[in-house]
This record gives sequence, structure tokens and C-alpha cells, in this order.
Amino acid sequence: MQTTNHILMVRPVRFAFNEQTATNNAFQQRNNDAEATAQKALREFDAFVNLLRENGIVVDVLQDTSEPPTPDSIFPNNCFSTHGDTLVLYPMYAPNRRLERTKLKEAFRQFHCIRDVDFTPYESSGRFLEGTGSLVLDREHHMAYACLSPRTNEAILEEWAKTLNYRYYAFHSEDEQGTPVYHTNVVMHVGTRQAVVCLDSIKDAAQRQQLTDLLQENGKEVVAITLEQMHQFAGNMLELNNERGEQLLVMSQTARQSLNPEQLATLSKYTRIVSPDIHTIETAGGGSARCMMAELFL
Repeated sequence: MQTTNHILMVRPVRFAFNEQTATNNAFQQRNNDAEATAQKALREFDAFVNLLRENGIVVDVLQDTSEPPTPDSIFPNNCFSTHGDTLVLYPMYAPNRRLERTKLKEAFRQFHCIRDVDFTPYESSGRFLEGTGSLVLDREHHMAYACLSPRTNEAILEEWAKTLNYRYYAFHSEDEQGTPVYHTNVVMHVGTRQAVVCLDSIKDAAQRQQLTDLLQENGKEVVAITLEQMHQFAGNMLELNNERGEQLLVMSQTARQSLNPEQLATLSKYTRIVSPDIHTIETAGGGSARCMMAELFL
């Protein structure tokens, strides 16, 4: 099954611009008023949770703690993923993000997973794979897509695929300056019937064509977005199903406003779009709606 109606989100305490992740996350923008940013982010988070619940999504909210400080705790999807009876833990690039896993331990225990798969020892050798930031999953077809970057190591990806019984396609994605895009889930989204991808960020024509072919072979209608739209988080979406059987496509207001009528019409053929206002979180954190939602497939 590609989608779930059950997610986990982490309510922040000290959300802030993270100096440790800014080294390779070009989507982050520095700000000068940390306290105001934290308060705005908290209001955006609460409104987002309420919006999801109003639309029939089951949201488990974990309250972050002030110590130790974890400025990116609002993005839990990088720490772990669930696959039926299996919990997977991921190696994280920024040392202060690794602290988030400790805070999530109580939630992990409540998952009652039979098998734990732990890739975190790779941190000691400077190799990383940041959950469903690095991995965009077609769960129905057991296919993973990943753009390689300092946060997405192909050797770990290969081991992950063998362990979870997935195939994978790895490619290179760059911004206008030729800098590798830090996470796959800002480049592309894969849903049940559609895929959104910034093909312009894939400079290698053969990789671009192969990725398109794979998506189409797996039954996805491909919606191409521009580099400008990618920077507005138009690739950072997540499809969920609610308690009424509707398929919802969750993206930020920023992302939705960047899409043209034709793109929106294609996406709306298969899903109903839900778009929270999370501008402060996007700007300072360099991640958007998809990054804030950790799907629970238990």
C-alpha cells in the first residue's frame, strides 16, 4: 500500500536555523530573530496538525523538549521509517540531529515492531542516509528513488534495498549553481497514480530519461516542475489517505502557489490538495510539508 492515514509529527520547542545543516542545505535562509521564528513556527505547526485532523488524518504528536536542543526536530522523517513489522533507523549528517533519535525512543517502543534495522553506525565513518528525505519510496512496487549527495550514500542505499527487499534508482540532482540537492524529497514526490519531479535538476540526459521511464512503467503520470518551483518546495509533497477513503496530497501553500493550472489539474485528478501555511518553517528550516510528516506503516 502506497499511502497511510497515520503519521507522527514532532511539536518543536526551540525550532531555529540549524548551522550544522546549512553547510549543504541551500534551501535554508538565515534570520536574525530566533525567538520570533520559534514562536511563528510553533503556530504554523499547530495549525498544520489541526488542518490534517480536520481532513481525517490520524496525527500522533510528540512534544519536543528544550534540552538537549534539537532545532530540526520538526522534521522526524529523516530519523526513521516503518515497514509493517520493521523499524529502520538512519544515519544523520548533522550531529545535533542525531539527538532527535533519543527523544523518539518512547514512540519507537509504542510501534511494537518485531525487527529493528539500524544503519546509524555508519555515522562513525561519515556516511549517511537520511530516511525518507534521502529515499522517495514507491511502496506498492518496492522501488526507491534517491539523488546522491553528502547526505545520501549509495553503499548504504544498496544495503538498505537488500535488507528491505526493494529495487532502487540512484541519480544526480543539482541546483542552478551545480550544487547537489541535499535531499531527494525536495526533488520529487511519488504517489499512487502520479509523480512530481524536477527533471531540470538532473543534468545527465540518460538519467533523466531512465527516471521518467521507471516512473511511467510503475503507472505514474509524471508532472515535471522547474528549478524555480523546486525552490518553492513543489517537489516536497506527501500523499495520504483519510478515514473517508479520500486520497489527499499534502503540500505547503508556497508549493501550491508555485504550480500552474495545468499541473494542479493533473494532480487534482487523483487527489484532493491540502496546503498548510508553513512559510517560517520552510524559510528557516529548509524543509517543507513532507519533511514534517513521518508516515506510520505498522
